[in-house]
Amino acid sequence: MEEIGKKSSKSGLQAIGIHKVAKAYWNLSPAELVEQALARKEGTLADNGALMCDTGKFTGRSPKDKFTVLDAKTKDSVWWGDINQPFDEAKFDALHAKMIKFLENKEVFVRDAYAGADENYRLNLRVVNTMAWHNLFCYNLFLRPSAAELETFEPNFTIINIPEFQADPAVDGTRQANFTIINFTKRIILIGGSAYAGEMKKGIFTVLNYILPHERNTLSMHCSANVGKEGDVAIFFGLSGTGKTTLSADPQRSLIGDDEHGWTENGIFNFEGGCYAKVVNITRENEPQIWDAIKFGAVLENTRCYPDTRTPDYTNISVTENTRVGYPIHFISNALEPSVAGIPKNIFFLTADAFGVLPPISKLTPGQAMYFFISGYTAKVAGTEVGVVEPQATFSACFGAAFLPLHPTKYAELLGKKMREHKVNVWLVNTGWTGGPYGVGSRMKLKYTRAMLTAAMEGKLDNVTYINHPVFGVAVPQSCPDVPSEVLNPRDTWADKTQYDLKANELAAAFVKNFAKYADFANEEILSAAPKVASVVS
Repeated sequence: MEEIGKKSSKSGLQAIGIHKVAKAYWNLSPAELVEQALARKEGTLADNGALMCDTGKFTGRSPKDKFTVLDAKTKDSVWWGDINQPFDEAKFDALHAKMIKFLENKEVFVRDAYAGADENYRLNLRVVNTMAWHNLFCYNLFLRPSAAELETFEPNFTIINIPEFQADPAVDGTRQANFTIINFTKRIILIGGSAYAGEMKKGIFTVLNYILPHERNTLSMHCSANVGKEGDVAIFFGLSGTGKTTLSADPQRSLIGDDEHGWTENGIFNFEGGCYAKVVNITRENEPQIWDAIKFGAVLENTRCYPDTRTPDYTNISVTENTRVGYPIHFISNALEPSVAGIPKNIFFLTADAFGVLPPISKLTPGQAMYFFISGYTAKVAGTEVGVVEPQATFSACFGAAFLPLHPTKYAELLGKKMREHKVNVWLVNTGWTGGPYGVGSRMKLKYTRAMLTAAMEGKLDNVTYINHPVFGVAVPQSCPDVPSEVLNPRDTWADKTQYDLKANELAAAFVKNFAKYADFANEEILSAAPKVASVVS
């Protein structure tokens, strides 16, 4: 086995049973990986310097093909079901052996990295790739050890990612040829049949979502976070399209991270060393920080250029709407490194309510915070997916159900405990519609949303008058600096108050129906925070 690059003296590929690869490239620099990717025709260079690559058949994650090994460790701790599908131990071992055999006489790229900016909670990660651009993706998205740290690096979790390896479902126990399988006992993730790089990122997020709450009493969160000049930390939960990335990218505050964080007894820390941002329709005007980060070393996925140029056309969705860029966090000018900060002072649950029912900002009790956290609500609007012709309520537990190995109430109760311990403010923010549902009302103005967030973070909503919403029970401020008072109460913005009442009940009923599957595991404080469904709202 020929080995090139900066390799650990304490742990080699033999530790995971890999003995016969033709060549192993260890911890190559971005420039070296770009050269390898271009030589292997894995991608092309755009005129902004970014490496443009395609992910092939899969342009997003494949949640139905993600499995967790069922064994003594996971049997009674994992939340089994559609999200965490069990996989047989023996089948895993056989598939692992087949993948190792597949690598014989092939070239691989090996990356040693950290997941977790707080060294007391970090995961030592080793990634084995057959594609150079995947290894560059891992350089960008995970944390990068120093040269001295690489010399004695020892992994405690390993990813083996072979996109060209196809499983045989009848023999291997997978659903189809592609798969992602996590083995918590052997501390290995196997990925095959898909070149979508996000499977690696979210695979490790899933691992941390198991280890940290279950073994370290640390809350893992699918959120963005920033910190002000006075050290005040804010975190932003929200599903796609709610403004999580946009609202956390504040030039007046330092970015801690845009997607994955942990909350310890001392504060919060970013799991990652980079950002993985959507680029569909991006312009320098609407996302200047992300735009400027798309340069040499960044990886663009599934984008296309204008004809006869190397200039990316971010409006081109001929491959997928899920076009993305991955880059190291230091490509953002106001990023905080190391990405560790104190206890959050404010938490924002962002929702794009296309029904126009929820207030633009409201304050939550701990019970309500846990209820809304477990619910993870937003709404799809017409045209976003085939068959969506009117607004549809969408719920994703803890704003990231696809990555939760434990029951959602475990994360919610840990959030509630930390809220009470540290007297954290939790706010529900509707970045969606006002004055009526989608198609009738209008989208909440970004300047108003920013003004409300700023007021909350600066304590300017601490002493104003609040009125509880009659259906959802949340506390609605009656005044806010730089926001017209008539905007704050959603019912007042509707011309037809009866229609508002009906729509509020409709949404409340959707919340109650969705929560039914969690009710048996939820405590009384959480259950009492459910919205009150009534035929008429006075």
